Amino acid sequence: MSEQKLSFEQALERLDEIVRHLEKGDLPLNNSLELFEEGTGLLKNCSAMLDDAEQKVVKLKKGPDRKPEELPFDEEL
Repeated sequence: MSEQKLSFEQALERLDEIVRHLEKGDLPLNNSLELFEEGTGLLKNCSAMLDDAEQKVVKLKKGPDRKPEELPFDEEL
């Protein structure tokens, strides 16, 4: 399964499947390693997607006129 073309939600679902297979402990070592490598790739892509989303998030606070003001994500309220 290609990690590059999956949505965040699809990647998480695939990661969940991989974890379930690995937790069973009944796969040959080679298959377990392949799933582990696929999982680490999915995790890396999910992390990158989360980083991208985080950069788009803007904090809001009430301004002096009680209307919302945007702040950069990393600025404290």
